[in-house]
Amino acid sequence: MSSASGGSQLALLRERRFVPLFWVQFLGAANDNVFKFAFTLLATYSAAQWGGLDPRYAGFAIGALFIAPFLVLSATAGQLADQREKSWLIRRLKDAEIFVMSIAAIGLIFQWPVLVYAAILLIGLQATVFGPVKYSYLPQHLTPGELTGGNALIEMGTFVAILLGTIVAGVTLNTFARGAAAVATAVLLLAIAGRVAAQFIPVSPAADAGLRINWNPFSETWANLRIAHRERAVFNSMLGISWLWFFGSIFLTGLAPLARNNLGGNETVVTLLLSVFSIGIGAGALLTERLSGRMVEIGLVPLGSIGMTVFAADLYFAARGIAPMNSGTVMQFLAIDGAWRIVADLALLAAFAGLYSVPLYALIQTRAQKTHVARIVAANNILNALFIIVASIMAAALLGSGLTIPELFLVAALMNAAVAAYIYRLVPEFLLRFLAWVLSHVLYRVRSIGTDRLPDSGPVILVCNHVSFIDAVLIMGASPRPIRFVMDHQIFRIPVLSTFFRQLKAIPIASAKVDAATLHRAHESIEQALDEGEMVCIFPEGRITDTGELSPFKQGVRRIVERSPVPVIPMALRGLWGSFFSRYGGAAFSLPVDARVRRGFRSRLELVVGEPVAPDSATPELLMQRVMELRGAQR
Repeated sequence: MSSASGGSQLALLRERRFVPLFWVQFLGAANDNVFKFAFTLLATYSAAQWGGLDPRYAGFAIGALFIAPFLVLSATAGQLADQREKSWLIRRLKDAEIFVMSIAAIGLIFQWPVLVYAAILLIGLQATVFGPVKYSYLPQHLTPGELTGGNALIEMGTFVAILLGTIVAGVTLNTFARGAAAVATAVLLLAIAGRVAAQFIPVSPAADAGLRINWNPFSETWANLRIAHRERAVFNSMLGISWLWFFGSIFLTGLAPLARNNLGGNETVVTLLLSVFSIGIGAGALLTERLSGRMVEIGLVPLGSIGMTVFAADLYFAARGIAPMNSGTVMQFLAIDGAWRIVADLALLAAFAGLYSVPLYALIQTRAQKTHVARIVAANNILNALFIIVASIMAAALLGSGLTIPELFLVAALMNAAVAAYIYRLVPEFLLRFLAWVLSHVLYRVRSIGTDRLPDSGPVILVCNHVSFIDAVLIMGASPRPIRFVMDHQIFRIPVLSTFFRQLKAIPIASAKVDAATLHRAHESIEQALDEGEMVCIFPEGRITDTGELSPFKQGVRRIVERSPVPVIPMALRGLWGSFFSRYGGAAFSLPVDARVRRGFRSRLELVVGEPVAPDSATPELLMQRVMELRGAQR
């Protein structure tokens, strides 16, 4: 397998293992949205000829019908994706797309709305099966360092395809005298192009070829949710993704009635708003890889949710004061006072949604049980469908009770803030990773050297010098895997903070003289963590330095490797001595004693990771020497 992980994520677009899937997904997403958006416009602006549904509800009804198969058949789809060779399955799915779009074309040409609604249901079924295949294909063919970039490209491509699909749908309906028939031709051509791309998908062995299909979707879904729940971060990432679908579906389906009823725009204004939303998502997704340092950085998730809330709320304030036009064009809309604020709010809301979603998908792919990735993605799709259907019902109920579309957006913004606060309180790992990201990218300029020496899996002990109160946060931010930190029992028991430490599975420790029972429990917890293949980090000095120099390493690591013979990786932090969080010149968190010496805002810090030391050689003296060599003269 060649690697693109050392360069830009765009290098993957030259890789045979990635490019065919990218184009299959791109063309499929474009096709779905040409079809759905064209019919949404027909059902919204020409309701009497296309089923007579209330135009306010047409987008929500079409979206709910498309998503219904995800709710019922995702469990079976996940099993098929794990049981079958994926290239064969993708080609059969693209064959099915050609068949379904033929049905759609007949309905569009002869103006039979019942047939078009049936095709929407069937294309939803095809998408139901493809989702688990797509997301379980990526970890088979990409390295861990490429997963964030690969997911970002898929996300970007999907929303660029949505953008092009909406533009093609709107332009086609407005350009051709028989616009519906022209759309029918377009969806058939896109389906055929997707089938051609599928022919180049490389062989992708089944994750579990001996799997016996459980045709009961309820028991299978429950079984997969239980598997996902074993890893709290995976399960909560699933919930986070489903919430994004709830939140995003309200905006995507609400933009058409916003443009028509609140802004008074024609179909081109709808196309503009959806285009801005799609470009924003794609830009946010691509930005994720750069901000994450090509690792699965869940610290970006809180940042994304904050931006989603802020700009969704501002969209309400921007839209509520605009006087509606009379079937205004894009140029007429953009000439209105406040129009560019609406455009900016949509673009930024979508960009933060892209930052929010990509790390969650990558986390599921890296931490889920390898033989169950597709089935866990399928279970996630069921949750997504449930959340989307609930969003559609809630939106219809609120609109029916008299709320306007901008007011609905404000409700979604407030709900997003409440849900985010609940999730981050429940799983502090997200917030602490966010804190680590802010420290590493905003307050300081942190460079990690040698982090490729940290293994992708398996037990290992990390040892590091202890310079400040944020050492653990910075180390956590540089690691692609969760770390179990061993920490002083008194710090562990600080009120409020102790809740976070417990959620992060930190291990409190004390000396034998102070609390022999705590010391015994700490060694048992460390041994158990290593037996389960986790990384454990220890600060062998036993306390934060008062001088900036290393104190003699204690015997704790030696005792641990005698019971659990695993590799020990020395590390060193450089540049933290003299920071606000160190004990330079007195107590930490105090005002600078000497601004010329203290290291302040945007100072350069480094984390250097050394070569692993064999357990039988991991003496305190050798480990201290290695850490001192890695640190060098820079404190």
